[in-house]
Amino acid sequence: MEESAAGGGITAWFPLLDGAERLGVLAVDETSLTASSLSRGRALASLLAMVITSRRLYEDSFVRHTRTERMRLPAELLRALLPPRTIGDGNVVSTAVLEPAYEIGGDAFDHALTDTTLHVAVLDAMGHDLASGLTSTVALAACRNARRTGLNLPELVRSVDEALSSWLPDKFCTAVVAQLDLVTGVLRWVNCGHPAPILIRDERLLIDAMERDPDPPMGLPSLLTSQARRTHELALKPGDRVLMYTDGVVEARTREAKLLGLERFAYYVIRATAGGELAPESLRRLIHSILDTQEGKLRDDATLLMFEWRPPPKAGPAHPRPIPPG
Repeated sequence: MEESAAGGGITAWFPLLDGAERLGVLAVDETSLTASSLSRGRALASLLAMVITSRRLYEDSFVRHTRTERMRLPAELLRALLPPRTIGDGNVVSTAVLEPAYEIGGDAFDHALTDTTLHVAVLDAMGHDLASGLTSTVALAACRNARRTGLNLPELVRSVDEALSSWLPDKFCTAVVAQLDLVTGVLRWVNCGHPAPILIRDERLLIDAMERDPDPPMGLPSLLTSQARRTHELALKPGDRVLMYTDGVVEARTREAKLLGLERFAYYVIRATAGGELAPESLRRLIHSILDTQEGKLRDDATLLMFEWRPPPKAGPAHPRPIPPG
């Protein structure tokens, strides 16, 4: 809430929410704020969010109003397949961002929820052209097809390998594909030649906690070796966050033309997550911190995905009520 720019009133800002994703904000000007006016503002914001969500699937007017420049074809191709930037329920929230928004080539992300599992993936295809966008598109489609068929994690990755080697034998991509058990907090993942994810626990970065020897990238390279994909496991604690990213983040350059590097990137992560905000706000702060060093534009694709496991607290043991004497 803030004083109205016109003076003599109050402006209340309401988030436009589609589930866990924030579509934007709605400004409501009132002469004074009351419980009734706040209730009407929330109802209006909910209604407007539903209208936007239902219509943006088939109307271009929403996209035209939100885009600030023309999107390149590889980005348009990939954007059509990407899920909402933020998903979540009472146990977990997952959020992601791609930069540069209008010129992405091979970077992509995916996340989805079932009753018991969060599925996440971050991919980085070779190159920065239409072919790299097509590589990521085929990998995403194969990943979803295998997931929806009920295949386990090694079989899912194998399906992506076979799809890429069959349709795009000259292309490959690196990736981290992971599944989080929402009940136990056990995280299982396969690293296909990708930077290792970062674990954030108690506002501290445990950079090496998920460091493992990577497997070959997805596609034909994995079929040229007899070594099977390795699945890794880690037990998360309530409140843990896992940050997955592509190498375009740490390979960005500062204003002094120096590589950002993992150490400086870790500093930005600490600063962005220290405020105690929800994962989507922390990730927004993080990408803006990185963009500030790039004068607002990255030289390479950069994708960030962060999820937070926050199960409801377990109820304590029930104590029998004492029976009064007599």
